[in-house]
Amino acid sequence: MEIILKEDIDKLGSKDDIVKVRDGYARNFLIPTGAAIMATESAKKIHAENLRQRAHKEDKILADAQVIADKLVNVKLSIGAKAGENGKIFGSVNTIQIAEALTKAGFEIDRKHITMQEDAIKELGTYEATVKLHRKISQKVSFDVVGE
Repeated sequence: MEIILKEDIDKLGSKDDIVKVRDGYARNFLIPTGAAIMATESAKKIHAENLRQRAHKEDKILADAQVIADKLVNVKLSIGAKAGENGKIFGSVNTIQIAEALTKAGFEIDRKHITMQEDAIKELGTYEATVKLHRKISQKVSFDVVGE
């Protein structure tokens, strides 16, 4: 079944994408929760018109995201954590701490838009996280986990 997504859904698509999913997934989850609508001919026409009207707004948003991505290239974050003598951290570093460090550096980025290769960092060192600024633009940010 073809559906039009009304919001971003991980591993499926972004808002306003037309995707094919299994009938049960669409009827039992996506449509009742308001995450998608059925892609009928009239819905596709309305969708196309809405996309056309938003095209110039999208260009401005994309340009703004690119400016932020260019500024993030040179940013080096430092995240403090209590650690033992062997370099192991008490607890872990996750996207919440990275978002807070980015806020201190002057970037308002939601933690949901930050991903790391590891689920949680448990040792001191230098790591990288990916910040998704737009569906087409993402930027890698390196950060150091230092002992306090």
